[in-house]
Amino acid sequence: MSTPHNSAAPGAFAKTVLMPGDPLRSQFIAETFLENPVLVNNVRGVQGYTGAYKGVPVSVMASGMGMPSIGIYSHELYTQYGVENIIRVGSAGAMRADLELGSVVAGQGACTNSSFADQYELGVHYAPIADFDLLMAAVESARELGVKMPVGNLYSSDTFYDAAGRNDRMKKMGVMAVEMEAAALYCTAAFLGKRALAICSISDNLVLGTELTPQERQTTFTNMMKIGLEAAVKMAQRG
Repeated sequence: MSTPHNSAAPGAFAKTVLMPGDPLRSQFIAETFLENPVLVNNVRGVQGYTGAYKGVPVSVMASGMGMPSIGIYSHELYTQYGVENIIRVGSAGAMRADLELGSVVAGQGACTNSSFADQYELGVHYAPIADFDLLMAAVESARELGVKMPVGNLYSSDTFYDAAGRNDRMKKMGVMAVEMEAAALYCTAAFLGKRALAICSISDNLVLGTELTPQERQTTFTNMMKIGLEAAVKMAQRG
């Protein structure tokens, strides 16, 4: 059952996995929110935990940075560990001045400059989107928590440093924020018949030139984490 990237035993992961990029954020979520968290994977330091939230089994595991990385981990979780729902809980750079540092957005869709979807040989420009039920569970959870969470397009970039100036062009098209993983996660889930959603906390604002510190990124995105966990409970209740 184990892979070169995951040493967890069969059945070690819950049906819903929260997936931050940073392994230390994975550890923070597990130790802060989960009941009796158990470290089930630590290959390459990519920490994966399983515990319970409000009595519902939930797992959290890091994805690393970029679409190739999340493509590997999500594919293996979906195909080899019976995972049904993956909720990316990551950081993003805002393309709107009104998105404050630490605020939360949900990616209904994910534009991308990546060739990730070329592997499917579709012959079209595929539009990666979130699973609607998972998105609605997150929207309902945010509303119940009193958290404002805009929903719209993300831009999943293959490059962190924007030499081509694409960020400005994406902003003109109404894209909310830029990150590096959602499109690959959405493609993988669609291809495998699973569910995926990206919820992102704003770590920096590209319009205003403001940003959080690395420490703040690891430990202060609690609204995003709570929304993901509450969505996991809702999905379990729906069966």
